[in-house]
Amino acid sequence: YLRGNNFTLLKGATGTGKTFVMAHTIARTKKPTLILSHNKTLAAQLARELRSFLPNSAVELFISYYDSFQPEAYNPKSDTY
Repeated sequence: YLRGNNFTLLKGATGTGKTFVMAHTIARTKKPTLILSHNKTLAAQLARELRSFLPNSAVELFISYYDSFQPEAYNPKSDTY
């Protein structure tokens, strides 16, 4: 973001500092930030870590319990969900 990029993708193995980089970037830009996660457990972990990296900032966690896509609920024999 600081280089003019609107979007950034952080890839790496566990423990490589991706969350630290996000927290540092958020702190430097001083802008509201939305972080999306595909997994409730990962979302909770990210919120906990970001709260520790950004103790003076509001870090909120919202988990939607509405699943719009549930492939396991599809029955191909009757073509129903």
